[in-house]
Amino acid sequence: MADYDYIIAGSGAAGCVLAYRLSANPANRVLVLEAGPRDTHPLIHMPKGIAKVMADPKHIWAHESRPEASTANKAEYWARGKVLGGSTSINGMMYVRGMPADFDGIAELSSDDWGWEHIGKAYAALENHELGAAETRGASGPIHITLPTHTDALSEAQVAAGHALGWGAKRDMNEPDDAVSIGYAPRTVYKGKRESAAKAFLKPAMARPNLTVLTDAVVDKVLFDGQRAAGVRVVVAGTARDILTDGEVILCGGALASPAILERSGIGDPALLERLGIPLVHASPQVGENLIEHRAILIQSRLRQDISHNKQYGGWRVIKNALKYFLGMDGLMSAASYEIVGWLKTDEGQNRPNAQILVAPFSFNMDDRTQVEKVPGMHVTAYTLRPSSRGSIHIDTTDPHAAAGLSANHHATAKDRAEMVALVRAVRRYLATEPLASLIAEETSPGAAYQSDAEILAAYDQFGMCGYHAVGSCRMGKDDASVVDPALRVRGVQGLRVMDTAIMPVIPSGNTNGPTMAMAWRAADIILRDR
Repeated sequence: MADYDYIIAGSGAAGCVLAYRLSANPANRVLVLEAGPRDTHPLIHMPKGIAKVMADPKHIWAHESRPEASTANKAEYWARGKVLGGSTSINGMMYVRGMPADFDGIAELSSDDWGWEHIGKAYAALENHELGAAETRGASGPIHITLPTHTDALSEAQVAAGHALGWGAKRDMNEPDDAVSIGYAPRTVYKGKRESAAKAFLKPAMARPNLTVLTDAVVDKVLFDGQRAAGVRVVVAGTARDILTDGEVILCGGALASPAILERSGIGDPALLERLGIPLVHASPQVGENLIEHRAILIQSRLRQDISHNKQYGGWRVIKNALKYFLGMDGLMSAASYEIVGWLKTDEGQNRPNAQILVAPFSFNMDDRTQVEKVPGMHVTAYTLRPSSRGSIHIDTTDPHAAAGLSANHHATAKDRAEMVALVRAVRRYLATEPLASLIAEETSPGAAYQSDAEILAAYDQFGMCGYHAVGSCRMGKDDASVVDPALRVRGVQGLRVMDTAIMPVIPSGNTNGPTMAMAWRAADIILRDR
């Protein structure tokens, strides 16, 4: 008899939620595997420690895209968490639910199991929200959702400028009403600390004797007995080890890791597998295809007044702010990466917002984005929400420690290019609106030189970045070509599922942490129903 009923490969948003739900039944023996270490580094838990953690190779998978025209022929950095909690331990802590139509669209491509009727209930079940219970908002779930605690003259002006343009005001910016709006963003911060999926879901469940967590264990591949998944091969301290199950293996590695595990396991494009000498288990050419990502651009401005937060992150002030944090006092180090969010339309023909902006009271040193500028500044990060361009990600080697090679293929369609250009112009109108306009001296990035459509697209190529929201590389669908079926089962084999951003056939409208947790909560219902 094998040791486990469920082997969960990955401890990110999906893996932690599944571990919490599946181990609730003491009869289920559950193992969670994490490639990275425990989340003991203090900067993981300090919300404003994100820049240092994102640059730490001990805690990240440092993916790089292949140089191509849409990245100005440069490699682009796509980091993912390699630590207990996965990317929820290194992300920006913004909590976005996505729009009901996102999940109804996923349901149309898969099954009714994934519609908003079910996902809204999942959100209500998993949340412990500061604003209290509502139809799709929970007040007694495992994960705490809070609102920003600090406002000042600059943040108030940033919100007011959007209202002056006619954008609506909402207390809960996740209210599922498809309204154009701007306001203070919900976040996964609680009592001044990051509320990762590990903290909210996994660690409480680790008190259960039927849940085992193994860190520093890199998943090489899934092991098969015929066409049935029998376990996984992991590499721990340089040594391969096989772990068996008589139940199921569930891949939760994310859109950049799960397709690589499938390919190393013999599931993928036969030509690719043959080239790498990997025995074919099942031909599934869609593995690694349909990669979707938000293409973001940072629009940065210098201010006329010294009211930004820049000086708070340098010199003696940053030491003071860090000391306040470690003494348990609320302050700037307890703030999420962005605490103002806006939903807008790039043109009035849109039936719901198709763009998101994140507004910050500080500005980056553009030569080193782990540092802020010495002069007062602010910035807006902007991206269109539902791009139609598709990239891909595939392994180049059988080495499980090597990141797969990815092609971003940003703005490959005319629709995406038109919306990206329109978004920059919309943000510039916002920045030119009072009470914000009189505070701004000039746009410093991309700058006044980028005005025409072609110049704006060139700015995306030269200065743009990924949104860290990649999805779709193990597409779920009701069609036979999809990688997983509507119950998340990998087609062509038994006992193997995928549950992470890789299975999303379309990208949610916004940050992916919340949708992944909600879909994992729903996935547990489906898995337990099948059991």
